[in-house]
Amino acid sequence: MGTTGMAYRIRPDTDFTREFHSVAKEQLVEAVTVLEERPDGAHEAIHSFRKNLKRLRSLYRLVAHEVPDFQARENERLRDAARSLSPIRDANALVGTAQYLQATAREEEENEALGRIVAILEGRRDWMTEAESGLEQRLVEISNVLNEATGCLDEVSFAGGHRKNARMLGKSWRRTARKAKAALDACHGEASAGDFHDLRKRTYDYRLYHSLLRDVWPGAMQAKRDAAKELVEDLGHIHDLAVLSELVEAEPQLFTRNDDLAHLLDAIIFRQQEDRRQALVKAEAVFADDPDEEAERIELLWLTAGS
Repeated sequence: MGTTGMAYRIRPDTDFTREFHSVAKEQLVEAVTVLEERPDGAHEAIHSFRKNLKRLRSLYRLVAHEVPDFQARENERLRDAARSLSPIRDANALVGTAQYLQATAREEEENEALGRIVAILEGRRDWMTEAESGLEQRLVEISNVLNEATGCLDEVSFAGGHRKNARMLGKSWRRTARKAKAALDACHGEASAGDFHDLRKRTYDYRLYHSLLRDVWPGAMQAKRDAAKELVEDLGHIHDLAVLSELVEAEPQLFTRNDDLAHLLDAIIFRQQEDRRQALVKAEAVFADDPDEEAERIELLWLTAGS
């Protein structure tokens, strides 16, 4: 599935409707294919499928100004489809989070304790997957939902011409950059896990917008996209650490050795503080530009590139 990144773009010198359809269809087809074929097993398939859906939802947000009803309806459809597989996704992500903590352990005793935690979480994930009796059925249902979503693309067209599309893209860009700035402001001081999760979602859109529109200014877009991708990964760790500490509160009986649990909680708190501090520094750089100026520049670049 290595081709995804290449085709996820809208070229400014081509018919906008056709480009939009082509990008959306490709993500939907990939999502259905990976769920049906599962070349690397169920966990990897669910992970890939969720990425396809995130790309789609960002694409739809980019054009929401022109097709608000379509965007609202499809966003809900895709969100529900992704959610129906999130318990398994989360169980797998928790294993990755514990591995991340182990890889950054500060001493041997902590490292060994976290190794045992990884094994416990792997057991929990495998047990949950086994117990998920309806999984096959659900994957079939989701494939049907995605095929319906593909059919609905035909109702979308952008007939307003190049200048109107440029304006639409500028507006979407401005809205996303402003929301990201507001989310970043909320992350200073006494920020909750939810504040950082908001920043992650907005950064994800921002990063994908840089992919979609990269042809207007390839070098600059690539650099910003790479920086945003790194920030998304950091914010992902912060989110997963919060989910792991919620699990500890909800299911303490999983962790049979008290000293292992103490090491785990200690590692979570330390890592969360470090990662938050690092993420804020990166976020200040990623969102340094004024949203209005940035949006104007995108609009202008789009106009110039397509003429």
